[in-house]
Amino acid sequence: MTRYEIEPINLDKIRTYELASRPSKVTATQFSKAINPEDRLKDFLEKLPDILAVKQLREIAKQIKRAKSLNKPIIWGIGGHVIKTGLSPILIDLIEKGFVSAIASNGSVIVHDTEIALVGFTSEDVDSAIGKGDFGAAKETGEIINLAAKYGLENQIGLGEAIGKILSETSPKNADISLICQAYQNRIPFTVHLTIGADIGHFHASADGAALGATSHTDFRLFCSLVKQMNAGGVYLNVGSAVVLPEVFLKAVTVVRNLGFLLEDFTTANFDFIQHYRPNTNVVKRPTANGAGRGFSLTGHHEIMIPLLAAHLVIE
Repeated sequence: MTRYEIEPINLDKIRTYELASRPSKVTATQFSKAINPEDRLKDFLEKLPDILAVKQLREIAKQIKRAKSLNKPIIWGIGGHVIKTGLSPILIDLIEKGFVSAIASNGSVIVHDTEIALVGFTSEDVDSAIGKGDFGAAKETGEIINLAAKYGLENQIGLGEAIGKILSETSPKNADISLICQAYQNRIPFTVHLTIGADIGHFHASADGAALGATSHTDFRLFCSLVKQMNAGGVYLNVGSAVVLPEVFLKAVTVVRNLGFLLEDFTTANFDFIQHYRPNTNVVKRPTANGAGRGFSLTGHHEIMIPLLAAHLVIE
């Protein structure tokens, strides 16, 4: 006999309904299919479950293909981790196939890509170097970036274009897998959005703050022009930048709309292995709010997710 004053509720009169009458979010037709050893890549992609992230990935690929067919911008905003996870050859192939019309980067991208171009390796051991004060002191890396900034200032071009020219003219042995070099050779706008003091070249003796700032600002204005063209079908992908590029993208959207240009019916997506506040707010949600566009968030490692996206784009 319970000592409580309240008794368990009586469930005898609970209403039920027939299972077949209920709308449901998942059906067996969306399920995956078993993978066979003889499957081609196209077979593998088609056998993925048409649910959640895969469904979103397919829709993003669809919108990228639409942008290409409409001759609208497909802008890739990337952080340095994209270079460090070895994705440059895939992005270069997508450039050649027409699925990349512009690249926006933070400062770390040009550091890592320059080093890959010059010597074929990058990403120093910060833990061991910081104690000796050697972190970021690689001579050639800083000199090329800072030389490019000065050249860009003198010739009134952005930092991305300037470093593309300067790096390409050194004929680096790994130019074929350098995103900077290949974007420059293919006339793909490459913009660099710096945070002064955040990148290794900024504390080298060759650094010129005025040149770095001016050329990065030129790139911001160029980026705004690219975003303006996204109206009616363009795509912006934020891959691996948690702070800088989401902030830059939101300001570019503001500039475009402030100047009276229409910006709607476009697609944004954030790819990262951790979902952060700024990409989801400033890329996925705010710019596309009130039906202005479509925004997607996909969580996963770049070295897995970007090849999967590329496969959906290039495999017919």
